[in-house]
Amino acid sequence: MTNIAMIEAARERIGKNAVRTPLLSSHFLDEIAGRKLYVKAECLQKTGSFKFRGGWSAVSGLPADVRAKGVIAFSSGNHAQGVALAARLHGVPSVIIMPSDAPKIKIDNTRAYGAEVVLYDRANEDRDAIGDRLSRERGLTLIKPFDEPLVIAGQGTAGLEIAEQGAELGIGAAEVLVPCGGGGLTSGIALALDAKAPTYKVRTCEPEHFDDVARSLAAGKIERNASTSGSLCDAIMTPQPGNVTFPLMAGLCGEGIAVSEDEALRAMVLAFNRLKIVVEPGGAVALAAALFHGSELTGDIVIAVASGGNVDPAIMANALSRFG
Repeated sequence: MTNIAMIEAARERIGKNAVRTPLLSSHFLDEIAGRKLYVKAECLQKTGSFKFRGGWSAVSGLPADVRAKGVIAFSSGNHAQGVALAARLHGVPSVIIMPSDAPKIKIDNTRAYGAEVVLYDRANEDRDAIGDRLSRERGLTLIKPFDEPLVIAGQGTAGLEIAEQGAELGIGAAEVLVPCGGGGLTSGIALALDAKAPTYKVRTCEPEHFDDVARSLAAGKIERNASTSGSLCDAIMTPQPGNVTFPLMAGLCGEGIAVSEDEALRAMVLAFNRLKIVVEPGGAVALAAALFHGSELTGDIVIAVASGGNVDPAIMANALSRFG
């Protein structure tokens, strides 16, 4: 099970290979939120999302002889890019199995980072079967996107930074809103803050109709989404919380928040106009919760994680035309 010692060890292994992303703020956003709002800009991380942290932690944490054979991962895009770049920087091969309907920018970027991309049809092909076959044939090690302790530890390094940056700004207590799919980022940040800034409370944020984590936290057991497609928030589309991550979130996180797609798109535009950053829909759900769900928050200070910025240009253009 991941713990603070593993997160600190991951930070040592990552060193200066990852960006210490800033906490951004805007008076305009404070007025909309009705409280002081800070944004942890993980969209400025290498590969455009927090996933590089977990990718580096997992690849660097493998025994050298195992790592040399290469790694394999399943992803619709951000985990793919994080693992691909981490593998490239370690000089080892990577194979990434991606759905054929993943955003083109994420497929192209994954290939540009040096990975062999294997596309599959979500409706008619079994990615696990494809992965099992390739792993056996080539001796590759699977790096799971969230239900993997080394990955969780890497994502937790963002939480260490939030604790340090909050202390530098004199933030005594805050609600920390995190976009949540399978829960790797959320549980990693929650573990780090529980150890380093226990007055900061983590809240999960998801798109409406795909809020399996919020429902699971409310029920005290893992709940599944009825569908695994049909949302612009592809970066955080998972069937259910992870078996490793859910107990961590259940013990450390507050009630979850669900936002509409329009709220996520509006948050993207506000981030672009007021903070000058590009955030993808799934990466914007925490900011949307901070801006438009103030009645569900309790504190005077909120920190929203902007978890990724790998958005298709057409989606960004649509958001700007509608809400700009």
